[in-house]
Amino acid sequence: MKFQLEEKREESGERRSQLQIYADILRLIQKRGGLVKPTHILYGANLSHARLTKHLTWLLGKNFIIEDMSSGHRLYRLTPKGKAFIDEFKKIEEFSDAFGVPI
Repeated sequence: MKFQLEEKREESGERRSQLQIYADILRLIQKRGGLVKPTHILYGANLSHARLTKHLTWLLGKNFIIEDMSSGHRLYRLTPKGKAFIDEFKKIEEFSDAFGVPI
């Protein structure tokens, strides 16, 4: 699963900022119904296991996602705070695109 902005970055050869990675992870969870296995995040966000672990730990600590073990598997669920982050970050991306200011 690729996002429109990620495709633009790939064409220009730019690396994603940490904020962009967080937004990509949260969007991926949202697009997959709000509940995702870590492997799906790993491949969908194009991250190594070490970087995925680092970013998931940060997102958990900020309460943007929660860990759900109710099915016997580790899953990550988007919180209302995570949804709000996606909405606000979209505004930042639109501003960035409009004025040519990198995030």
